Amino acid sequence: MPATALPPASLPDLFAAFNQLTVLIVGDVMLDAYVWGRSVRLSPEAPVPVVNVSRTEQRLGGAANVALNVQALGATPLLCALIGDDAGGDQLLERLEVNGLSAAGIVRSGARPTTVKQRILAHGQQLLRIDSEVETEADAAENEALTARFTELLARADVVIFEDYDKGVLTESNIRHFISLARERDVPTVVDPKKKNFLAYQHCTLFKPNLKELREGLKLEFGDPTTDRAGFEAAVARLRELLEPDTVLVTLSEHGVFAQLQNQKTYLPAHLRTISDVSGAGDTVISIAALCVALRLPVPATAALANLGGGLVCEQVGVVPIEKQKLLAEAQALLSW
Repeated sequence: MPATALPPASLPDLFAAFNQLTVLIVGDVMLDAYVWGRSVRLSPEAPVPVVNVSRTEQRLGGAANVALNVQALGATPLLCALIGDDAGGDQLLERLEVNGLSAAGIVRSGARPTTVKQRILAHGQQLLRIDSEVETEADAAENEALTARFTELLARADVVIFEDYDKGVLTESNIRHFISLARERDVPTVVDPKKKNFLAYQHCTLFKPNLKELREGLKLEFGDPTTDRAGFEAAVARLRELLEPDTVLVTLSEHGVFAQLQNQKTYLPAHLRTISDVSGAGDTVISIAALCVALRLPVPATAALANLGGGLVCEQVGVVPIEKQKLLAEAQALLSW
């Protein structure tokens, strides 16, 4: 969108404009694997249940689930990530193809496994989770290949999302380099952080931690805004001092969201929902926020729409992308525009 262009004037126009955007998502992709079955006895080998498998499923997780949300909103996602040269990597690439997502930015490495989180479930309950992953930083060869893919895809991007799960793909060094490249091209950067690289995202466009990440990243103790507004706002002020982002958007779980641009502060309560599962809500929030940032929507409106979308996906069981038409209908009913 040209720097001089105005943001869309109505919600239908905004949602139609999503379709014209391309979003570069760099970070940690993973495969969420599920094994469902029945358990009617304990193993004679150890005091553990025996699960007779009835079905298995693989789903895209991490940064790849953000890509699914971006796609569901009508935009074109471009993933840039490292995966292993292993069976998990093969399955992840297959899931990308099935979902119509490009693998042009995916780098395969024989030096690390694909992150796979396998869940064993029986009778509607999770009995066990098995994680195959490493958290070591990308080595020189991996980082060189990742940087080449990022630079190539950046030329096509309207906004960049950093989706950090502390698995080593994003490092302090490449984060600073990627943000610098994006700033040179006037491409906004939106960050979903974790603890390890929390203070590396200087001069990003929008920084979106949750309360837990804000506390851990700054090593500060404070309450939520309903009980300790002064402590919370002091933490946000410290964050702004250290990172100098344009906008801070903090998700507050059942208390809604907080957003700040310069001295403009916005508190938005959560919408009353029947919560089934909070998994993946952050992926939806960052996806909506990124598209709104790309279209230069005012910060209060961006926060309101992201807050609404995050609540909507919590009504669904499991990690699922947002439904665009449902979000539009709810936004038209609930938001002032």
